[in-house]
Amino acid sequence: MKAPAKNFGMDWTTKENYPRPDYLSSSRKRLAPQLIFKGGIINAWGKKSAVALNKGFFNTLPKMPEVPKADAEIAWLIYDLKLPATSGTHFEMFRERIVYTRFEPALNQIAKSRPGKMEDFLSHLQTKVDEKLETPPTNETLENPFGK
Repeated sequence: MKAPAKNFGMDWTTKENYPRPDYLSSSRKRLAPQLIFKGGIINAWGKKSAVALNKGFFNTLPKMPEVPKADAEIAWLIYDLKLPATSGTHFEMFRERIVYTRFEPALNQIAKSRPGKMEDFLSHLQTKVDEKLETPPTNETLENPFGK
């Protein structure tokens, strides 16, 4: 990078390829399988679990039915980062809140897929296909690939 002293404060967060966390992939590929296998064993033993998550990640999960602490089988420990009031030079992690749930209802909410409208998906897919073709199709679309 040219002139790092001049450009150190650049804000790239609004740029097209700025990296962002892939929470959807994390929940389906990591959290759900661990809850199914490890959580399933712990739950079968009659033991309670705690899951620590970043606030941003937790906020992408579907709403889970909350229960009182005494009835909970999972405690979701939600953490975030903040600049301390006294010294704003580095972030500190803090626990924002705890969400208490039962095991099965929480797993069902996280593991089930929520389909959108098929028409919206096909329209989006058709747009992507058209962008790749030199000449967009005139008579066939993904919405009607078999002609009926």
